[in-house]
Amino acid sequence: MPFKIPQHRRILCSLFICVLSLTSCSRKGAGDSKSGGHDSIQIKGSDTMVNLGQAWSEEFMREFPNTFVAVTGGGSGTGIAALIAGTCDIAESSRKMKEKEFAEARQNGIEPVELQVALDGLAVVVNPQNPVERLTIDQLADIFTGKIRNWREVGGEDRPIVLLSREVNSGTHVYFKERVLRHGDDKRKEEFDEGALLMPSSQAIADEIAQNPNTIGYYGMGYSNPTQKLLAIAKDKNSPYHEPTIENVMKGDYYISRPLLMYTNGQPKEIVKKFLDFVLSEEGQKVVRAVDFVPLTK
Repeated sequence: MPFKIPQHRRILCSLFICVLSLTSCSRKGAGDSKSGGHDSIQIKGSDTMVNLGQAWSEEFMREFPNTFVAVTGGGSGTGIAALIAGTCDIAESSRKMKEKEFAEARQNGIEPVELQVALDGLAVVVNPQNPVERLTIDQLADIFTGKIRNWREVGGEDRPIVLLSREVNSGTHVYFKERVLRHGDDKRKEEFDEGALLMPSSQAIADEIAQNPNTIGYYGMGYSNPTQKLLAIAKDKNSPYHEPTIENVMKGDYYISRPLLMYTNGQPKEIVKKFLDFVLSEEGQKVVRAVDFVPLTK
């Protein structure tokens, strides 16, 4: 049967998150913390991954009922900063850590270890009333840098384009800028148009698109629902268009795809290792698919 989080478990998980967020302290010895005789794990970071992290935590706490797992978002940068500061056990990130972040971590006695836990396709989404069905990466870059400002320039109606982006601390924001605006070339310097609305979460983008027919935005494909329309994307005008589906991401056909990552301080141990072993297990990867992200294997 498809994985589904029961309502009462969602409530319990939320309570655990609130309690642990209020009582969290320095955790440089990640993986050996106790809370009232219970093992606890503090996970912070990517808003793209927060629902996935909570789903994993639900199932893990079912298997290990004496374990509290707190999952909070705030963006990949927030999670990485927490890891560097020693205030979380696991940082969730939808982008790779930067060299300057590794350097800062090591100066603080933290040795980040990276683990790929799932895959994601970044969906480009518009309101269902918008007749546009597909775009190339060049068109997307021109839209989000402000060179194209009206939908009729890409086959739509005579309407102004309203740009929605994640905020700069988001790994999704960084990845979209590097992969789309700069075409994967780290020597390029394109930036988002100054008129782009910076949204605090992927859900905020989804909600705004559902009510505004002029909008365009992007988020991890796990956030999609019928109130938004996902566009087919092509690398260039001579390439085939592909939609952000699990199958297309796994085959490498969808251009705006990326790994989803977790970082720990050193090699994970004790309860943190148990949690990460679960994440990578067959059961854990079934959770990935159940919440509409992409598992590492079929």
